[in-house]
Amino acid sequence: MPLEILGPMVVLGIAGIALLLHLTGQTAPMRFETEDDARRAWLREHGEDAPGTVLVAANGRAALLRLGSGALGLVTIMGADPAARYLTGASWETTTKGLRIRPPDFAAPRFDIALSEEDRAAWLALKDQTT
Repeated sequence: MPLEILGPMVVLGIAGIALLLHLTGQTAPMRFETEDDARRAWLREHGEDAPGTVLVAANGRAALLRLGSGALGLVTIMGADPAARYLTGASWETTTKGLRIRPPDFAAPRFDIALSEEDRAAWLALKDQTT
C-alpha cells in the first residue's frame, strides 16, 4: 500500500479511536466518590498501614487519612491513577482556595488542595489531632 494512503489511514484511525474513547467517557479523570475509594487507593500502595479516619475533598481529587500508625497520609489523583504519600514532616499553609501541603520529598514538591472553608477546618483539625 502506498505511503500516501497508509499515513492518513493510520492518523485517522488513531484519531477516531481517541474520539470514541472520549465520547464514551473513558477519558474522564478519576475521582474519589466515597471514603472507601480513598481507603482502597491507600491500601493498594501501603497495605501495611490501614487508615482510620478519611476526609475526602469535595472535588474528589484528594483525601487526607489518619493511619493506624498515627501518621497522616495523602491520596491524590494523578491522571487516571491515585498516588499515596505519607505526610510526616510536611509543612502546611492555608491558601485562598484551600491548603498547600509541602512534603519533605523532592519528587512531590507541593500539593495544592482545593477545599471549602469547612473542609479546610476539618483537615487542619485532623492534622492538629495527629501532631
